[in-house]
Amino acid sequence: MGKGDKRTKRGKIWRGSNGKTRPKNSKGYQSNAAAKTSES
Repeated sequence: MGKGDKRTKRGKIWRGSNGKTRPKNSKGYQSNAAAKTSES
């Protein structure tokens, strides 16, 4: 878990990819609990 992990939000930011953990639209269905657990 970290920058190299493409499943985590941090890893997605580092890679510049989007998905369930990091949706393209910042506002929306993303819950705060899910965002906090994936960020290290």
